[in-house]
Amino acid sequence: MSDRSTEHSTFVIERTYDADPARVFDAWARKEAKLTWFGPKDNASEGYELDFRIGGQERFAVTLGAPGPAGSAGTRYTYIATYQDIVADQRIVYTYEMYKDDDRISVSVSTVELLAAEGGTALAYTEQGVFLDGHDTAAAREHGTREILETLATALADAQGAQGAGRA
Repeated sequence: MSDRSTEHSTFVIERTYDADPARVFDAWARKEAKLTWFGPKDNASEGYELDFRIGGQERFAVTLGAPGPAGSAGTRYTYIATYQDIVADQRIVYTYEMYKDDDRISVSVSTVELLAAEGGTALAYTEQGVFLDGHDTAAAREHGTREILETLATALADAQGAQGAGRA
């Protein structure tokens, strides 16, 4: 009997940001901006790369948790994305894989849609994923994605505040 399994899922998260579509798009497109809300945040990181163009990749690895038996450093998570379609200020489509140590835990297609809304931007994030061998779940991924998109809201507000302070 095999312990291999797949869980297929699609989820959609809709959110409105108090920033115009160009600023929200920029937060996804520029490495310096994206690092304020996405990706590794501490010394456990093994670097971050962002080549934001069709066919370009985004990657990072981070080791989390306390050292384990036999001197292991903790659990290493790796994220590798490839950009499939980009329409400035409107749409980003990318595929990505996640690894836990050497095990691939998921493969997903994600679409970010940006629409001008009263006072800001309406964002629709859709992820279609397959979660492999019980290493991750759709519910956990959706929860984590909601937290990341909330962090984006904070980063946009902080950047707006910094711009306003620069003008004073």
